[in-house]
Amino acid sequence: MHNYRTTIGALAAVSALVAGNASAATEYKLHTGYSSEYLWRGLDLGNDLIEAGADVTTEWNGIGLSAGAWYGSFTYADQLTNELDLYGEVSKDFGFVKGSIGYIAYLYPNTDSLSAQEVYCGLSRDLGFATASLKYFWSVAGANNDGYTEFALSKSFTLSPCVSLNLDSNIGYLVEQGKATAWTSKVSLDWGFAEHAKLSPFIALSIALTNDEDTSYITADNELVGGAMLSVTF
Repeated sequence: MHNYRTTIGALAAVSALVAGNASAATEYKLHTGYSSEYLWRGLDLGNDLIEAGADVTTEWNGIGLSAGAWYGSFTYADQLTNELDLYGEVSKDFGFVKGSIGYIAYLYPNTDSLSAQEVYCGLSRDLGFATASLKYFWSVAGANNDGYTEFALSKSFTLSPCVSLNLDSNIGYLVEQGKATAWTSKVSLDWGFAEHAKLSPFIALSIALTNDEDTSYITADNELVGGAMLSVTF
């Protein structure tokens, strides 16, 4: 229950800031989708992931604020598993770089021992040919992720007024062990079939860079995942 109270309190704080800043544009997003595999940081966590979520973003005195919730249901070891993630982020664009700090709670209603919480900090910059980002995640409750770091590059191409192609690639790194974890690349299409709605089929390939027995990547393998997302903004 402590995880829920902590995160809901953070969401309430964001809502209060949004309410007190009527001049800022606030965007809401609802999304749902299916993935053949639950791929998380290069790890196969299960099959047939069905997910849904909601996000809100706004700005207050030049500071970006966002919060949301994600719910996933998937099969692991022939058992149906459910996961609820609650998260929030504060960001600031300094011109030459954008900085962010955030919080994520991973909650498992049926297996509370798996629940965990993370805080993270990140930097990102538009390099022209791509947007580069670097994030460091630190576990503050639950399973220790040993200081997971992720470097990513992303680029979007407009193919038509209603279709865009997105390319994303990232490499994970375990700081304490000094080991790269996985190289994951994703290709997706955004089809804006309505003014505020889009369908995004995707395919992702993850290449394992370690299977060290001292890490959670001991059983890591190369993974190929496909799926689609449906999202609505208002």
